Amino acid sequence: MVNSNKIKGRLVELGLTQKDVSTALNIAQPTANQKINNVRPMDLNEAERLSELLKISPEEFREYFFV
Repeated sequence: MVNSNKIKGRLVELGLTQKDVSTALNIAQPTANQKINNVRPMDLNEAERLSELLKISPEEFREYFFV
């Protein structure tokens, strides 16, 4: 389960949209929305790609992706 609030906050901080997330993860925009909102599970590869997009350090990774 991802920390939706932290991910959404980070998107705002960096001026990114869920469209940017869907492009980075190579998935449809509604699917990206569902993954960010914990409707669909996010796999580890997706979490790693999203952490790169959001410039999340390895030390912070757990705060965003293991709630």
